[in-house]
Amino acid sequence: MNSHLRVLILEDSEDDTLLTLRELRRGGYTVDYVRVDTSSAMQEVLEQQTWDIVIADYNMPAFTAPEALKFLQSRKLDLPFIIVSGTIGEDIAVAAMKAGAHDYLIKGNLTRLVPAVERELREAQERYKQQITEQALQESEERFRQLAENITEMVFWMADPKERQLLYVSPAYETIWGRTCESLDANFMIWLEAIHPQDRQRIQNVFFEQSLAGNYDEEYRIIRPDGSLRWIRDRGFPIRDKFGEPHRVVGIAEDITARKLAEQQIREQAALLDVATDAIFVQDLEQRLLFWNKGAEHLYGWEAAEILGKKAVEVLYQNSTNLAQFEAIQTILTQEGKWQGELQQVTKDGKNIIVESRWTLVRDEAGNPKSILTVSTDITEKKQLQVQFLRAQRLESIGTLASGIAHDLNNILTPILAVAQLLPIKFPYLDEKSRQLLEILENSAKRGADLVKQILSFSRRGIEGTRTIVQARHLLADVAQIAQKTFPKSIETQTDLAHNLWTIFADATQLHQVLMNLTVNARDAMPNGGILSISAENLWVDESYARMHVDAQVGSYIVITIADTGTGIAPEIIDRIFDPFFTTKELGKGTGLGLCTAMSIIKNHNGFVNVYSEVGKGTTFKVYLPSNQATEPQTPVDAELPKGNGELILIVDDEITICKITKTMLETHNYRVLSASDGIGGLALYSEYKDDISVVLIDLMMPEMDGSTTILTLQRINPQVQIIAMSGLIPSWTNLHNRSLNIQEFLPKPFTNQALLSALQKVLHQS
Repeated sequence: MNSHLRVLILEDSEDDTLLTLRELRRGGYTVDYVRVDTSSAMQEVLEQQTWDIVIADYNMPAFTAPEALKFLQSRKLDLPFIIVSGTIGEDIAVAAMKAGAHDYLIKGNLTRLVPAVERELREAQERYKQQITEQALQESEERFRQLAENITEMVFWMADPKERQLLYVSPAYETIWGRTCESLDANFMIWLEAIHPQDRQRIQNVFFEQSLAGNYDEEYRIIRPDGSLRWIRDRGFPIRDKFGEPHRVVGIAEDITARKLAEQQIREQAALLDVATDAIFVQDLEQRLLFWNKGAEHLYGWEAAEILGKKAVEVLYQNSTNLAQFEAIQTILTQEGKWQGELQQVTKDGKNIIVESRWTLVRDEAGNPKSILTVSTDITEKKQLQVQFLRAQRLESIGTLASGIAHDLNNILTPILAVAQLLPIKFPYLDEKSRQLLEILENSAKRGADLVKQILSFSRRGIEGTRTIVQARHLLADVAQIAQKTFPKSIETQTDLAHNLWTIFADATQLHQVLMNLTVNARDAMPNGGILSISAENLWVDESYARMHVDAQVGSYIVITIADTGTGIAPEIIDRIFDPFFTTKELGKGTGLGLCTAMSIIKNHNGFVNVYSEVGKGTTFKVYLPSNQATEPQTPVDAELPKGNGELILIVDDEITICKITKTMLETHNYRVLSASDGIGGLALYSEYKDDISVVLIDLMMPEMDGSTTILTLQRINPQVQIIAMSGLIPSWTNLHNRSLNIQEFLPKPFTNQALLSALQKVLHQS
């Protein structure tokens, strides 16, 4: 590109003008410029000479950038127009771009000035070339010939679509095709004979029709007389008469063999990377995808045949934030040649994923950029686990702080309580009112001491207690009995305790405190009555199950479930319910320490908790406590788990991690899998593959279209559809049945390989 630049600067500040000039000169330009700040001055300099680009301040005392832009447009001067301002807002900038400005920059950050100028000059040059070409074609066929005679890099041709004859072929035909122009003799069939047999019929079918429509743009191979192959890109356009009817077609055929060979080389080299688990793809400088490895197919869901030729920005980035990040990466690549960081992207089925991505600008032998190599690793699950880990760290930090405060409070409360108890002894003849005040003082000090005990229990700095072998079934039966006797009659207590429940090594008193806290919270969540469910079962946590929770480990657990049908917990606060002193209860009805203390006790027993809630429908707490009674899985080993026979299973779940783990689990056991992240996507996939899908595995709680609505719609599409419902809220089978959902099986979350595969086998055998 020419480094000499003629710049018309619309600016009222000499200092800002010097900054602009300094930035351009740093970019390697030799600058001739004139600065004006009025309309008349601008008109005068435009009449004196031509300019390469206009750089304008948005708002000057006597003139504005929009006024200048309108003036250029009225004079039909198609000059690159860049706005540089220190105060322009986003809305004003967008309006200026819509009015015809080519770019806008902030004065405080002119690093984009040179790239913007280079881009606009290139685009202006391309527009100028296009105008010249169109003007030449419209003026006359003779002028077209004169232009074509002097160009050797591409073949210009002209044809008559009605007669299907070639009227003209430029001399470059002899260089590229290796044949004389006279050998064609206006015979279109001779032109076709040089085309490779595998491409010939396609070109013959579309050549004239698409050229008349203005969308003929084909790539094909030709065979030269010496037997060598060349790749050709051929484009055709209509020439219209004065009535607007096309009577000729003209075109440009260029030799793209070098580009095709380079692409082929990239594909051959990249084929070696297909064994990699990372997503690896190559895009050209216009963001068109040239290569897409197997890892990319697995991560994004797009087959290579579907994606090649499309623009990466159109398929992997679908919101403004991601697009802005993509554009920023392009700028960094231009400047530094590489980029590395985290990206938010979307898969074919609309799932949001997070990848760790490495971008490298690939250059040709001359050092010019030619393509971009991208290597991406899926870290979605890792990021989700990090959130859980950071939350645990946050609670640990708060616990440490709470411990220090608790000890200080103990030091303060001890003398207060002692004095409150000693004063009645020292002054036995105090009046009744004074005794009452001292009693209030003593009771308040005791309440403060109890609160301190809860803080110490939460912070794990208090007494650890005595741990023994505990049969939780007895504790749960006691808690259930207390609930039945003391809770309002409007609350029905239901129990389901496994008879062979494994034992745990625990502090019975602390565990009883946890259970009472959860049941009392359930009672408070049902002011108008409802059902309190208390259940316990044995569970062997396998690797797939353990991946669903950061605190879970492979091994034997008992699972205690406390569920209510109450008001539920709002999604925006569910992550805070275990924070100390956080409560939604009225002032004086809760300290906010109950759940955080319960969590502390459970974690101190190497257990973990899962919470599932839906506003207006209820909440379920599942407490997982490790058991040392079972040392081996009570289910068959993985090799003996029931396998499928290639049946196609549709998974519909908005949880990316669960969807991914379930898909891997099923594919490992000889099932084929389709997946969707919401009900609408699930219905679309089922409509397309309903004849092949054997079972639909669907979550009952999803945004937008919930599982129940999706199930009813699936049953309208196919009354015989086989459905396994999943949920963390664990509604009973009776409730599901009463809601007229004809579901074959129900799978509570989280679930093991054995539970999933057994449920599938049961449904498949029934059907």
